[in-house]
Amino acid sequence: MKNQYCRVGAVTPITSGNQAVSILEFRYQSFIEKATDATYMDTNLGEFFKRKAQGIKRILENLG
Repeated sequence: MKNQYCRVGAVTPITSGNQAVSILEFRYQSFIEKATDATYMDTNLGEFFKRKAQGIKRILENLG
């Protein structure tokens, strides 16, 4: 049996690849929905989801 090594922490950026835009759009919509739902339960959590959605929106604008 051969030893197999992997790089800990090595990741592929989500903005690379053929499906990057569709994945980011899905995540954006998901965070928007969560922000809308969570706003009524916990203001801090709603704000967190809004900030995440805004970050993804900026990435989408830069890609497009």
